[in-house]
Amino acid sequence: MTKVTTGLENFLAHPHKDLIGKRIGLLCNPASVNAQFQHARHLLHQTFPGQLTALFSPQHGLFAEKQDNMIESDDFIDSDLHIPVFSLYGATRIPTAQMFDHIDVLIIDLIDVGTRVYTFTSTLSYCLEVAAALDRQVIVLDRPNPVNGIQVEGNCLCPDMASFVGRYPIPMRHGLTMGEYAAYINKTFNIGCRLTIVPMTGWRRRMYFDDTGLPWVLPSPNLPTPASATVYPGQVIWEGTNVSEGRGTTLPFEQFGAPFINTDKILSFTKGPEVPGARLRAVAFEPTSNKWAGEVCNGFQIHVTDRRQYDAYFTALYLLQAILFCHKDAFAWKSPPYEYEWEKLPMDMIIGDKHIRQQIESLENLESIRQGWAAGTEEFKRSARPFYLYE
Repeated sequence: MTKVTTGLENFLAHPHKDLIGKRIGLLCNPASVNAQFQHARHLLHQTFPGQLTALFSPQHGLFAEKQDNMIESDDFIDSDLHIPVFSLYGATRIPTAQMFDHIDVLIIDLIDVGTRVYTFTSTLSYCLEVAAALDRQVIVLDRPNPVNGIQVEGNCLCPDMASFVGRYPIPMRHGLTMGEYAAYINKTFNIGCRLTIVPMTGWRRRMYFDDTGLPWVLPSPNLPTPASATVYPGQVIWEGTNVSEGRGTTLPFEQFGAPFINTDKILSFTKGPEVPGARLRAVAFEPTSNKWAGEVCNGFQIHVTDRRQYDAYFTALYLLQAILFCHKDAFAWKSPPYEYEWEKLPMDMIIGDKHIRQQIESLENLESIRQGWAAGTEEFKRSARPFYLYE
């Protein structure tokens, strides 16, 4: 196994001398650790004594303690370092000038899960914009894309569907690391931030997270394992429906279901439990929270058998069509609000294209729908390639 060294570890091994004397802010969460599970905030405090003056937290909080969407975190004082922690998923999702008054440079050490709707990239983008406006430097400490940097899936977001779960016209599964994503949006969308990327060493685009040798620390409460991250680029669509995405169970996103689902009917639609790269295993589960809490849900666990063949997004849309066909009267789209949007249909925000949602709802041929978005996805891949840091 190739040894992968994160941007955090490379940065600490070769600290930037131009940071001496500067006030440092750190955007982080529990996954911001080195290979020995030591947290970035403590390591930076040791490397730059007295210079770490503020922490910033994304959705779910500094300790990933907030379980669900639109559950906000408050600002507080870190009990270890006695410095302020500013929530970027609380009273505001955009850092304020007053927050940045505490710092001269912002270091970002977050792992993304390679999916457009994962809000950490939106938080990153707002930080770049505010830093550019206030002439603050940003340093991104790069980390692996847990679902590799080769496979790109799905349609690009339509501009009219831009929201906190997708600000830019990129596919659902984008194939970029956090550092590559930052460089891509900073240049492509003319943000103009003074941006430095500290790359990893040893990472290859073909790698899934379990190929890296790095410890997995859950980046958010409902992605407890690399397996949950693998299915997330597709399974996240259930957030826009009345079908449980497995929150409130021990297998979030790996399993999905609802009380009204007849698994035999679904398997009849799919012509058996095999889908490309995965197998559907019928399950029953009872969520302890979120949708259908306390009720038995019938559904499936997705067992990925070949990650190279498995297309999480296309598979989820296929299963969505199966449920629409078999349970049209019981199935429902989730109503707003969703991630601070009060009018747009959540599923339109997640898919990123109202027209595609309507095509799926009308049971149009899914392969034809995919062909319709293919040109946009290929154009994204061409535009993103110059920002690759790893081959």
